Order: sequence, then C-alpha cells, then structure tokens
Amino acid sequence: MTDLAPLPSGPIRRVVFLGTPAMAVPPLRALVDAGVDVAHVITRADKRRGRGSELSPSPVKQAALDLGLTVSHAVDDLLAVPCDLGVVVAYGALIKPHVLARVPMVNLHFSLLPRWRGAAPVERALLAGDTETGVCLMRVDVGLDTGAVLDRRTMSIDDTTTADHVRARLVADGTEMLLAACRNGLPSEVPQTGDAEYADKITPDELRIDWSAPAQRAVRQIRVGGAWTTWNDKRFKIHDACAVNSTAGESGTCRVVDGRVLVGVGSESLELLSVQPEGKAVMSAPAWANGARPDGTSFV
Repeated sequence: MTDLAPLPSGPIRRVVFLGTPAMAVPPLRALVDAGVDVAHVITRADKRRGRGSELSPSPVKQAALDLGLTVSHAVDDLLAVPCDLGVVVAYGALIKPHVLARVPMVNLHFSLLPRWRGAAPVERALLAGDTETGVCLMRVDVGLDTGAVLDRRTMSIDDTTTADHVRARLVADGTEMLLAACRNGLPSEVPQTGDAEYADKITPDELRIDWSAPAQRAVRQIRVGGAWTTWNDKRFKIHDACAVNSTAGESGTCRVVDGRVLVGVGSESLELLSVQPEGKAVMSAPAWANGARPDGTSFV
C-alpha cells in the first residue's frame, strides 16, 4: 500500500493546481483572487480542438498563462515545487503513487461519493434519474476517486435540470468549499461508505434517442446534452424538449399540431422545443417545422 504525504494542518497558503477543462478554470481563478499562491499548474497536453491542424492549449493552460502562472504538462514537475497542497479539479488522469507520496493532494469531484466515481459523474447522475447530486472535496489516493471525503455540498435534481446547470452549480459550490478549506484548514477525513457506481465516459450511441423507449429516457438524454436522432438520413440534434401526455401516433412519427412539434415516443409524445438539423444552427422547433414541413414523417 502506498504511503500518502500527510495533509497539512492550518490555512493553506501555497498550492499546485492540476486541471484541464473549462470547469476547472473558476476554482483556479478563485484561488489566485483569494491570495493563495498558485506555485505551478499542471494540465493535459495541447491537442487539436477544432478542424485546423494547429494544437490548442487546454482551458486551464490558457487561464494559467493569462494569470502569469507557471504551467507544464508533466506531473513529476511538481516534485521540485515546494507547496502546502496539490489541488486537483478534473485533471483527467490518475496521479502516480510516487507523486502522492511526496505531495499531499485533494480533489474536487462532482458527485456524492461513492456514487459515480470516474469520468462522467454529472452525466451518469442525470441518465440514471438521480434526484440529488453534489460535489465532494476528497483526498487523492492511488485509486479512482476512492479517497476519504473532507467536505461535501449537495443539490437537488428535477425533471428540468440540465448537465450545464449541474456543472455550473457544483463548480460554484466546490470553489466556495475549496476556498473555505484554504482559509480555515482542511476538515477531518471521513472514509467513503456505501456501494460504488462507476461513471464511464458517455458514448455517442448512449445519446441516440430510441423512440420506442419511455419518454422520460429521451428527456434525460436531452438534459445531458448532445442527444440526437436522424431525419431524412441526416443527423438531427435535439437541444430542448419536454414529455407531454398526448400521443403523436407511432414511435418516431412527427406531427405538427397548432404550431407545436410532437414526436411519438413510447406511449407518450415529446414536444420538440429547440433543434439543430445537420449543417445548420440551433433553432426553435416551430421555426424548423415551418421550413422543413415534417408533419407525418419519421425520426429514426
């Protein structure tokens, strides 16, 4: 078993930061704004993020450069940086044991551990129909999100909560929790208890709408973001929709009723609100229907 570097006691004044996507930027900026010395930033390597061939920095790298912070891509670089604590927010890789033996680390994880350990906790919570989620400040150990929990905040989920809403709320709550820990010292560790669920990355096939399945499943896919189907043999994204009691006919069949775009799904209907045909911008479903004349056609 790997020995972990002991967590510090008292206020945290100097940290190293590990993160990659846009949701890790607010905690990084907040630490700097609060006067915490961010001595070094580690992020994933630059990669192609658009259609061009040039490499682009991660959102965290760009923010670190804007803030005048030292940034690199090799976690071993931290071994030469004196600090009180390592702060991990959506870094995207496990930290090697020899680093954890030298640098004490905590992680903001966007679920109520041990439920939804892994890469896509927000998306899995929505797809599973969870009514509550949250963010944990946890100790980083050698396992995948298995460390003791130091603090947590919760939020409720209803039938309209989207993944973007959850992320924004949990980033704000997690940032507040992290700053409190830096001011006041880290809370006591509490081991995780209960059954663990693993949040594997969401695949595109998981977001393809099955029009024969219950309407609530389609609504959850849409709330996650990236839900799609096909219309006229082309990919058709659905950005917003709601389940309604009336039926539009057979599963996948579209009906335009008093300007409302209804599609049969399971034993109910899905009212499309915001859509994006392939190659076009996002638009309201009624605006799309006015031009496309989809009445009586089918989504597949």
